[in-house]
Amino acid sequence: MPPQLKMAFMTLVPDADPDKHRCTMTTGLVELIIQLVPNMNQAIDMAKQLADQGCNVIELCAGFGHSMTGKIADAVRGQAAVGSVRFDVHAAFGKSSDELFSS
Repeated sequence: MPPQLKMAFMTLVPDADPDKHRCTMTTGLVELIIQLVPNMNQAIDMAKQLADQGCNVIELCAGFGHSMTGKIADAVRGQAAVGSVRFDVHAAFGKSSDELFSS
């Protein structure tokens, strides 16, 4: 029996290689893809790919700011629900990723 839910957790890591930094865990109920991306453009591209691959839930790490989360949600609207972990200031970066990664 295939998992009932295919979902992804995506996180921003500046030196990530999206082809290399990805893993999948599967239980009887859930297939979870953990995906690292280095920047906003690749995050949008990867979100679209994940949605096209059947992920109907994409959870974003706290490194994604409010505007970045909205852009990803817009990119996969109708294909995947987008949620996010929220910190106004990301502990690892010392500021919002909206400041660090906005184009």
